[in-house]
Amino acid sequence: MLTVSEINIYPIKSLGGISLPYAEVTDRGLKYDRRWMLVDEQNRFLTQREYPQMALLKVQIENDGLLVTHYLNGSVLIPFEQHDQSKQEVAIWDDTCAGVFVDQELDNWFSAALGIKCRLIYMPEDTHRQVDRQYAPEGMITSFADAYPFLLIGQASLDDLNNRMTEPLPMNRFRPNIVFTGGDAFDEDLMNHIQIAGIDFYGTKLCARCVLTTIDQQTAVKAKEPLKTLAQYRLRDKKILFGQNLIHENTGILTVGDTLNVLSTHTEERFLVPQK
Repeated sequence: MLTVSEINIYPIKSLGGISLPYAEVTDRGLKYDRRWMLVDEQNRFLTQREYPQMALLKVQIENDGLLVTHYLNGSVLIPFEQHDQSKQEVAIWDDTCAGVFVDQELDNWFSAALGIKCRLIYMPEDTHRQVDRQYAPEGMITSFADAYPFLLIGQASLDDLNNRMTEPLPMNRFRPNIVFTGGDAFDEDLMNHIQIAGIDFYGTKLCARCVLTTIDQQTAVKAKEPLKTLAQYRLRDKKILFGQNLIHENTGILTVGDTLNVLSTHTEERFLVPQK
């Protein structure tokens, strides 16, 4: 039996994640997941790929907002209630979409904590960012996530990787939304239509991994792993693959302990990774 073992959200893109016992599935992914994002002076998104120190900003959910803590700069509260609704165009990868800036004082705090001139932006309900149409039907939307509303990884896949390395790594290196136990390593690769708690999910694309996975989420220190090891057996078309991106059709509540049911599997060659 396949069972949901972790549910994770990352409210502010590329900052610390939060593990939850349950989460609401909304039209664009898990509630609060990547609804906020830091942008530079050109309104382009910031990530740990260029600024690994972003890992040192930890996020908690409070009753009235997000509490963000930095080990040197203290904490700030980002209210859920967004008053300023003047929209600005922001860039995330090749997409441009509308967001609203949150607060100048918060911008100053984040700029000081990261040592980068930056601003905090929020995605309002009426911003609908389309998922890549090459891999998803028209009308599927996502938040400020890289490309898709969900990332699924099996615990057996991480266990397989850690068995090949000198020092094991935690799951937070890969920033999944849903982790499951049971089955074999990389079973998630071939999952096409799955159902959890009555919610239908569809696998769209294996996730190509980048240098963000090499950043220790507690220290912000970069290393060569896990990409060095993954490249030896998870390489296809010059991309290192680990986890599968999902889209979904309906909404509801996901809970740790839910059963993951596989209703169909992929047959396309692009979902097959040569194993070594």
